[in-house]
Amino acid sequence: MAGKSLEGQVVLVTGAAKRIGRSIALRLAADGAAIVLNYKTSRDDADSLVRELHDAGARAVAIQADVSKRAEVGKMFAEVEREFGRLDILVNNAGMFFPAKFESLTDEQWDRIMDTNLKSQFLCAQSAASMMKRQGRGRIINLSSLGGLLAWPGYTHYCVSKAGSIMLTRCLARALAPEILVNSVAPGTIQFAGEPPDEEYIHRVPLHRTGTGEDIAGAVAYLATADFVTGQVIVVDGGRALV
Repeated sequence: MAGKSLEGQVVLVTGAAKRIGRSIALRLAADGAAIVLNYKTSRDDADSLVRELHDAGARAVAIQADVSKRAEVGKMFAEVEREFGRLDILVNNAGMFFPAKFESLTDEQWDRIMDTNLKSQFLCAQSAASMMKRQGRGRIINLSSLGGLLAWPGYTHYCVSKAGSIMLTRCLARALAPEILVNSVAPGTIQFAGEPPDEEYIHRVPLHRTGTGEDIAGAVAYLATADFVTGQVIVVDGGRALV
């Protein structure tokens, strides 16, 4: 019987304590990877997920870091190096989302979403690339968004940050080839247990449902193992981009 697809590999997932990040960590651990869970403030959730992964037989550690700050990113990657001696896959998942009218959008709101959604991906990819180049291989998977492809005027700052993530993905795919493959997953509306259903989205999209964390994790798992795919954006939105 063949082994698990990510057996022996080490994965770092940023913003991994909750929601999509948690789903990604669970899926890649099930595929055999050792998991580094990054979190900023959600320590209890991160510790709970580490225990869950340990109970399932996976190797996992949680590391606190604000991934929008270079010094903290550097310390986090140094800890990964000490603990595992390698990094095979980086999943840049950390992000935030909030509405703001363009006319009243503040410098603080703009900077906060750019730092969290885009600068963090640049900083983590830069640190990961140096480790992966030494190994001769690696994967970087950036979480972007349908908002990076469609114009949502109530979320201009968010859309620009996610469009930046998509272009960062494409630039890095060329800059880091052939050793490192760089791709993006762009989720549509993803909902979790206890959240009210987005009825407008469900009615509008061809598949008539919102997405799940597992839908996004499945796309990430594909990119974690694909050998001839780089610079691509996989849109996981139930067909919303079509209508």
